Amino acid sequence: MTEIRIGTASWTERTLVESGLFYPKDVATAEARLNFYAQHFDTVEVDSTYYSPPAERNSVLWAERTPPGFLFNIKAYSMLTRHPTLIKSIPKVLRSSLPGKYTEQAKATDFPKEIVEAAFDMFHSALRPLKDATKLGCVLFQFPPWFLPSPEAYKWLELVREKIPSMCVAVEFRNRKWLVTSERKKAADFLKANGMSSVAVDAPWISNWEGPIDLTTDISYMRFHGRNRESWFKKGIPTEEKYRYAYAERGLKAWAGRIKAVSEPANIVFVIFNNCYQDYAVRNAGMMKGLLAG
Repeated sequence: MTEIRIGTASWTERTLVESGLFYPKDVATAEARLNFYAQHFDTVEVDSTYYSPPAERNSVLWAERTPPGFLFNIKAYSMLTRHPTLIKSIPKVLRSSLPGKYTEQAKATDFPKEIVEAAFDMFHSALRPLKDATKLGCVLFQFPPWFLPSPEAYKWLELVREKIPSMCVAVEFRNRKWLVTSERKKAADFLKANGMSSVAVDAPWISNWEGPIDLTTDISYMRFHGRNRESWFKKGIPTEEKYRYAYAERGLKAWAGRIKAVSEPANIVFVIFNNCYQDYAVRNAGMMKGLLAG
């Protein structure tokens, strides 16, 4: 029977914690919040690993602090998805090997190849405790809008698969050029051949995913970013404002039908709400659970 797992893209997001709308007042530590969250949902997406790669100790603690069967989806570190990366976020052992030209931030493509490959290896190693504890869902590679279809892009995807072996890799593209009919088929065929899951999204730039959901492995991955188009493309505003959008039940009903449809050929379906503003994500995740149970 297909597992449909529903959760959010963080259990520690600042506005969620500060709102007091989900966690009781006496749930005030990282451990207590994760424990409380896991009583309501059976999966979560870890967002903090995008900003700074995790240590193995993080994986050990996450595994220990959650019940059997709980699954973590880990967002790949910014350097690994070709986003600008803060120098201070790079592990010290790698940072000390960087040439002196780097200051506060650099493009992922500016780093020496050996640094990038070492960062991949360290990231993969840090996730082993979760994998060994059977608590690792997918490693999410969310690529930026400037990651366009090209031989170079496919080469990078090959590197991802090579460096993250024996783990579920889910790939999210954020440029419409990947969705053009011919390119979409090419990308789907590539992901299928390399055992990588395609991520379907609902977002301001592509509300209500166009066309059928591409199932490239037996794991389907869906992300709901909200539809706050006005704030999404603004510069200089707090990140949480981009995700300030609460789905109405009517807006989720169509997706519930699509989730049920894709669940027939899939073994696992991850449904992640990334509209992380106050309790919007947990509220919508609970709403989707109700729709799918009905």
